[in-house]
Amino acid sequence: MKENITEKIENKWEMLMNGIGRGILIQLISEEIDPVTNSGKSVEACVRGWLPKPPEHDNILQYVADFTVPSDFGRPGAVLITNQHAKEFHLLEIVVQDFDGVPIYFSANTWIHSRNDNPESRIIFRNQAYLPSQTPPGIKDLRREDLLSICGNGKGERMPHERIYDYDVYNDLGKPDKDKDLARPVLGGEERPYPRRCRTGRPASKIDPLCESRIEKPHPVYVPRDEAFEEIKQDTFSAGRLKALLHNLVPLMAATLSSSDIPFTCFSEIDKLYNDGFILKDDEQRKLGDNLFIGNMMKQVLNVGQKLLKYEIPAVIRKDRFSWLRDNEFARQALAGVNPVNIEILKEFPILSKLDPAIYGPPESVITKELIEQELHGMSVDKALEEKRLFMVDFHDMLLPFIKRINNLPGRKSYASRTVFFYTKTGILRPIAIELSLPPTPSSNRNKYVYTHGHDATTYWIWKLAKAHVCANDAGVHQLANHWLRTHACMEPYIIATHRQLSSMHPIYKLLHPHMRYTLEINALARQSLINGGGIIEASFSPGKYAMELSAAAYESWRFDREALPADLIHRGMAVEDPSAPGGLKLLIEDYPYAADGLLIWSAIKEWVESYVEHFYTEPDSVTSDVELQAWWSEIKNRGHHDKRNEPWWPKLATKEDLSGILTTMIWTASGQHAAINFGQYPFGGYMPNRPTLMRKLIPQETDPDFEKFMQNPQRTFLSSLPTQLQATKIMAVQDTLSTHSPDEEYLGKMNEFHSSWINDHKVLQMFDQFAAKLGEIEEIINERNKDMRLKNRTGAGIPPYELLLPSSGPGVTGRGIPNSISI
Repeated sequence: MKENITEKIENKWEMLMNGIGRGILIQLISEEIDPVTNSGKSVEACVRGWLPKPPEHDNILQYVADFTVPSDFGRPGAVLITNQHAKEFHLLEIVVQDFDGVPIYFSANTWIHSRNDNPESRIIFRNQAYLPSQTPPGIKDLRREDLLSICGNGKGERMPHERIYDYDVYNDLGKPDKDKDLARPVLGGEERPYPRRCRTGRPASKIDPLCESRIEKPHPVYVPRDEAFEEIKQDTFSAGRLKALLHNLVPLMAATLSSSDIPFTCFSEIDKLYNDGFILKDDEQRKLGDNLFIGNMMKQVLNVGQKLLKYEIPAVIRKDRFSWLRDNEFARQALAGVNPVNIEILKEFPILSKLDPAIYGPPESVITKELIEQELHGMSVDKALEEKRLFMVDFHDMLLPFIKRINNLPGRKSYASRTVFFYTKTGILRPIAIELSLPPTPSSNRNKYVYTHGHDATTYWIWKLAKAHVCANDAGVHQLANHWLRTHACMEPYIIATHRQLSSMHPIYKLLHPHMRYTLEINALARQSLINGGGIIEASFSPGKYAMELSAAAYESWRFDREALPADLIHRGMAVEDPSAPGGLKLLIEDYPYAADGLLIWSAIKEWVESYVEHFYTEPDSVTSDVELQAWWSEIKNRGHHDKRNEPWWPKLATKEDLSGILTTMIWTASGQHAAINFGQYPFGGYMPNRPTLMRKLIPQETDPDFEKFMQNPQRTFLSSLPTQLQATKIMAVQDTLSTHSPDEEYLGKMNEFHSSWINDHKVLQMFDQFAAKLGEIEEIINERNKDMRLKNRTGAGIPPYELLLPSSGPGVTGRGIPNSISI
């Protein structure tokens, strides 16, 4: 990035210090023991000046240091770096020349703290992978010392320069000191089980000693130093990303735009968001500029004109503005939308709830056999069940315990929903019944309503309202359970444990490292302004202030062993085991794009991981005897997912097969699974009527006072039930940002050019090339599938192709691309 004048002066001073040998101190540590000190032999030198030849990249500077090394020194296995400057610097790698004529690489990719912040030197290991038992004697102590330095002691507030990885509960979401209405319960513990987050150690709040005090923008939440966004990620708004910058201001606009918080009154007002932009009055622009932490450049942009936000037309309506109205599109999105992971086979009738009938009423659904058979055109329910033609998206039991509290919130009205689908012999999935439930009340036993699509005008509009309520439920469950919880939150403990228990020279650390990039930082930012009390999720999604409690309720049914794609598909009854089929599974619905493409990606990851594990674990007991690996898996279960530590379903870690399965699940979660449910958020949710994130009214009944208004103007009733203009604009902005690939994104199967020396093992690099080639083949297969006219869920008039699991992508909102890690 461009330097300001102060940075230029500082850098000139650093060059002077380096030139006279007062800047960076380096110690080479041998893999062999010095008999006098009983530790690795060492030699020391200072960086002096710059390497004479110009660097290949403008933003990389090259330093040089000369060492005089005894002839019996042996091979260097580690480097100790002491930074004597007043500020940190980023170290990409160290290359040691003239040992046997072959360069030795020490891949660092890390920030080196100033000695003023911490007098301890940083330890950088050679790019050779060693299991703990294989560690050369000269660097054994350093391996242990480096891990201890990362773990910390669990005390005190973490400082920005530190790289301490530790665990804590989610006790920093509320703001009890600011407003009692913004107090939020602690997530994690017996009452509300939850995965652990990275500990920051901030002081307790004054009102509630169980809660940690908050830190608000623009001040950053602590993450270990190497987890923070690099400059280009932080500044994705520059060079043509002005739109994204403006979008990021939207969450802070509520106060200045409160006068604009009105419902849409006609569909053309929604269309204007794409054609004309969202308009701010002059005085609102001025308030916005004064209230926000923005520079003069940004204020000038705001003063240019009234149009602040103009959105791209979302993919779902780009070719067909009315596709969202159709039943088959509603059903298609259950298989090929942004949340394709809740549909399941319907196994039996009657459909029963598992909730306590004393509290929630009779367990039987009001979707009866007779009702279903009216929609099956002569087929019996028993026959449809036998032929596996009935499917369901069931949010009833998850949501009903929250509905009463949600419906007491201003501007929120929800039901607990069930939707039944029929898979026709022509290969089309169609919705045939929707059940919407409210908690029973003493005055009314009628708390369950069932809807089917009709052909008269009234039934048609009520059916459309019922589908909108299902979509709002789907949006909330998608965001809070499937997206945030199952990928972001559940991945965080794996990352913390990997740093704490696996040395950077451990082969499994080297395998997982690309899949951990930026995740702790994006999760910290989410705790700061997305999932916090009064944050964007609460403001914009149905559950409101109960959003994270709902997420915690979803964690109760989370199981690590079912996060593997094949296991999930089998559990939901969407696939059966078939050794003759690709990936060993046969899909019940062949045209299920998420599953069909996902199994290709899963199989490629599995093949790569298995070959990698086989390469390093050659002895029968090498997995059980790996002390770091066993400590890693134990910590994930017992500390990272502490509330689930006693569950019997945790996989054992005794064999190479066990290890490969565990690692494949983790890598799939960070890459393919997150990509499939994240990068379609704007393409599908950017048009609010297609996927409203909340509903503001219940469906009018004939006895309701508003029923006559509905009969007179059903379109107005429909639009006034959706999010308001401000809510819609905020949601669209957030979904646009969450769906955006950064210019420095690192994709599955691609090697960062600056990290090409990550491992000194030709065989492993060869296996990685095979993995990359396999992903290239998969991309071609998916592109061919998207042209196959038999696959109606990914081709057809106005249908966008299913590209969420295409491995590669450019920057921006592309609706495709699988990053290595959860980085947005």
